[in-house]
Amino acid sequence: MGYRLSKADGDTLLAWWSKEGELLAPVRMEGEGCFSDTDVVRYGSVSSVEEIEWEKKSDYSFKEALLPVNETLFYFTEDETMVPKEREKTKVILLRACDLHALKRLDQIYLHNGGEDYYYKRLRKKAKFVLMPCAHTCDSGFCVTMGTNECEDYDAYMSLEGGEVLVEIRDEDMRLWGKEILEKQWETSVIPAFPKENKEKVTLPKHLSNESFSLALWKEYGDRCIGCGRCNFVCPTCTCFTMQDIFYRDNGNVGERRRVWASCQVDGYTDMAGGHSCRKSQGERMRFKVMHKIYDFEKRFGYPMCVGCGRCEDVCPEYISYSNCINRLAKEEQAHEK
Repeated sequence: MGYRLSKADGDTLLAWWSKEGELLAPVRMEGEGCFSDTDVVRYGSVSSVEEIEWEKKSDYSFKEALLPVNETLFYFTEDETMVPKEREKTKVILLRACDLHALKRLDQIYLHNGGEDYYYKRLRKKAKFVLMPCAHTCDSGFCVTMGTNECEDYDAYMSLEGGEVLVEIRDEDMRLWGKEILEKQWETSVIPAFPKENKEKVTLPKHLSNESFSLALWKEYGDRCIGCGRCNFVCPTCTCFTMQDIFYRDNGNVGERRRVWASCQVDGYTDMAGGHSCRKSQGERMRFKVMHKIYDFEKRFGYPMCVGCGRCEDVCPEYISYSNCINRLAKEEQAHEK
C-alpha cells in the first residue's frame, strides 16, 4: 500500500526527508554536457519533485552519489594516524531498478568478498534508497536480459504521474520522517512501473571457457579502444580504486591517504614494481573487463556483475557497443559447440 499525493504534498514529503538526510536524485544539468550546448543528467541535491529527471536515465550512475570519487581513509602525522569522522546525515538516493541491483554487486564486493570494507560499510548503513519508475525501456539498456528490470529490495518508491506523486514507503525511519504529511493521506495501491522488454536484445553466453580469452575479437576491440576509462566511471558496478598519499607542503611528514576511483582500461592501472604490467594492450584490458562482468564474477558468486544499464556504450567516444560484444561472444560459443 502507498499514498497518492499532490505535487505540493510531495514537495513537503521531500522536505521532511531532507531534514533528516541529504536528498540526491538524477538532475538535468543544462549546458554541462561534454559538448557545447548539451545537457547531462547527473546526481545532485533536490528539494522538489519537479527538479528530478524522471524520464531519462542518468548518464552517471547512483554510485557517484553513494561513494566519493576520492575518499580520505586516514590522516597521518609523524607518530599517529586518525580516521575521519563518520558522516552524520543519512543519504536518501533515488535510483532505478538496474541501479538497485548494482547496489547488490557493490555489497558483494565490499562486504561479502573476504573482510568487510570498513569505509564502505559505514557509508552503506547511512543510506536509504528510493526506487524510481521505468515505465519505458531506455535505448541502450538490456536489463530484461540480465534479470535486473524488476526489484523488491527498496526502502521507498516514488513516481510522478501527471500532477500527482505516488509513494510507497517500506522503511520505518522514512515513514517516521514523513509522518506529519502521510498521516493526512488516504492509503492507496501503488505498483512500481518496470520495463518488460528492451529495444536492445542480448544473448548471454553461458558456457564460456578459457578459449574465450584468446578470441580474435579482443584485438579488434583493442584497436578501437583509446583507454579513456569513461566506461568504468559511469558503470554502477565497477569497484576498482587506486591509492594516493598526499603530503602537506608545510610539513612533508604530515598528510593523508586517499583512495580514488580507478579504471582497468587506462595505462598504468596494472603496473607493478620492476616495470611489469599484467595487461599492456587495450585488447587485453577490454577482455578483462567484459569477461569479469559476465564470466568471472558469475562463476564466483552465481550471478553476472553487469546489470545491463547500457551506460558504458552511451558514453564511449569510439562507439564500442558492450551489448554487441556479448552477442558476438555468444555466437563464438555456439560456433565452437558445433
